[in-house]
Formats: sequence, structure tokens, C-alpha cells
Amino acid sequence: MTEGIMSKVAPACERDVESLERRISRLPIDIARILEAAVEGRELGLEEGLRLARATGEELQALIAVADRVRRETVGDIVTYVVNRNINFTNICFVGCSFCAFSRTPKERDAYALTLEQVAEKAAEAWHRGATEVCVQGGLPPNMDGFFYRDLLRAIKSRVPEIHIHAFSPMEIVYGVERTGMPLRDYLLMLKENGLDTLPGTAAEILDDAVRWQISRQKLSVAQWVEVITTAHELGIRSTCTMMYGHVETPEHWVRHLLLLRDIQKRTGGFTEFVPLGFVPWNTVLYKLGKARPGPTVEEHLKVHALARLLLRGWIENIQVSWVKLGRALSQQCLQAGANDYGGTLMEENISRLAGATAGEYLAPEEFHARIRELGRIPAERTTTYQIRRLFA
Repeated sequence: MTEGIMSKVAPACERDVESLERRISRLPIDIARILEAAVEGRELGLEEGLRLARATGEELQALIAVADRVRRETVGDIVTYVVNRNINFTNICFVGCSFCAFSRTPKERDAYALTLEQVAEKAAEAWHRGATEVCVQGGLPPNMDGFFYRDLLRAIKSRVPEIHIHAFSPMEIVYGVERTGMPLRDYLLMLKENGLDTLPGTAAEILDDAVRWQISRQKLSVAQWVEVITTAHELGIRSTCTMMYGHVETPEHWVRHLLLLRDIQKRTGGFTEFVPLGFVPWNTVLYKLGKARPGPTVEEHLKVHALARLLLRGWIENIQVSWVKLGRALSQQCLQAGANDYGGTLMEENISRLAGATAGEYLAPEEFHARIRELGRIPAERTTTYQIRRLFA
């Protein structure tokens, strides 16, 4: 299936305007008009997004080709990445998300909790290895001190003042607010004043409460996720945004999720990128109990990245591939389906690996360069907020 789709989606330099127009002209008139509108830069709505989400065969091939064209016209042929390290400071968590294979109860043999000093040491190691960012997240331990996140930021910044701290999902922020009793705005401001630079827009999964109820009944609601993100943006704390797909959701959920993110971005302008996260099922309770499908198909991976490029156009311009979930071949294909960012070097990836991903825990910058050049594109190291640090022409 992969070869069948991608054989007709050549690199941008091998396609011309006329061939794409011919391909669109062979499609049913309804989807042809939608793709023509996308090429012209018109904003697509719900019904148009739903029609694209149903695309298969030649329709899907054309959708991918249009997304790649729009990517090239919007952000060019540079593919970016950030040199960073993941620091998961604890795997102890009471929430019990059925799609997660990372969390442990306090009494399990492999449960752990790093000290402030250990986290700071990992950040220092990353800095000395060339990292500009640490991504800091963890489980939600019972009875956690509500000021632990503040103290974690202080420990890192006191050791490595220059490093960018990208930390704490909206779920963690809600938990910190509950543990301290502080208003959300005050809590976020406290974290910002103590070194929080940006927020991971994780814990989004699918922004639909019915889906969230099926996959994790104790997870924060859609309204809570939106409140944390928009409040952070109002305080000048930018964030990523994500979507986990390939479990119990439908293509309609993808479209509504993307349009909600677009609406938030119109209000706040605070998202730096969108990261599609394919569900890795193999070691999760959700899959083992037969409540979820076995992750996304190749078509779904390509479709989600292409949809994101078209539906978020003009508002969220950076679409990232999650190489640790996709693997090499599929990451390359998604970069030809609308994506323009390879994510981070990671140095220490645990969450996807424990769920059953096999792509590894670390990629060196040189490996990113090789993969990007393989596509005929230009590698560039970026900051967390997408300033170019070094261009490797």
C-alpha cells in the first residue's frame, strides 16, 4: 500500500503545476473543487475537511500531492529539527490512561522518581552535548507537592541558565493547580517566572469528550485543555499542539480536532507547531482489551499529515513528523505529504518505546541531515520556537 500511494507522489522538484492540475481534473467534481480551493489558498471548512478525510485511492494521492505543494509554497524546502533531550522525571502516575504503557504505581518494581538534582544533571549533560532544549514531563504521583514543578524549573535553570525548558502538559498544569489551590493564571505565571519557556500541547489525544471518556476517564476535559492552553498563550507562554490518532476515533474527530486548534490559533497565535501522534498500541491496555484498532494504517498516517497542512494553512505552518512513532520510511513519506519538521533528537525517549515503538530513542543531527537530503530538501537546526540556528545548505 505504501509504495502504491507514494509511487505517484514524487518529490516536489519532479512534479509541475500542469501534472497536478491534470490529476485533480480526473477526480469527482466535489473533491476536485476542494483541492483546487486549497491550491488557491482558500480556507477550508468542516464539510470540505470531512470530504478530504474520506479520500482513498487516486483522491488520496491527489490530496497528498496538494499538501506537498502547499507545504513547498508556504514554508519552502527547509526541513527543521531541534537538538533536545526528553526528561521523564517519574513514571509513577495515578491516572491510569488505557492508551499508556509508561505509567506505574508506586509499588511496582520498575517505578522511579528522579530527584531535582538528577533532573538538573540530565539537563546539564544535554547542554554539553549540544542540546538547546529539554522537554520535561512525567506521571502524576499521588500526593505530589504542588510546588514540585516550580522547584524542578529552578533546579534546571540554576544549573543551565541558557537552556530552553519545554515542560508540563496541560494535564500536569491542572494537577499542579489542584495541589496548590492557586488560580490557573497565577500558577502559570509562577512557572514562567521560574523558568518555564514553552508548554507541550500534549494530553490532547482527541479533543472530544466522548472519545476521552473511552480512553481515559480521569483525563482532563476538552474545556480544561483549552483553558490551560489559551491562558498560557495569553501570558506569553507558547505551546505546541498535538493529536493522537489510530485508536477509537473516526476521521470526523480528526477534522473537528484540527478546526478547534485553528480556532484557538486565530484567537491567541500561540501555537508553534502541530504534531500528529500515531497511536502505538502493542503494549497498551486499550489495545489488549480489544477496545482500539491496532494503530493507524499507512493511508491514515499520510492523510492526517496532509489534512493538517491544508486545514491549518495560514495559522499553524509547522507540521512535525514523530519519527520515533513512524520509523524512518514512514517519516520520509509524511515529509512528502505536507510535513516540514523532523522534531527533536530526543536523546532519551521512553513513552513511545514502552508502548511498543521500535524506531529508537535518539537520532543524531547527522542522521537528520542524511534523511532530509535524501528527499532533496535542506536541513536546518532550529530553536524550540522555530528560529533557524544553522542552515546546512
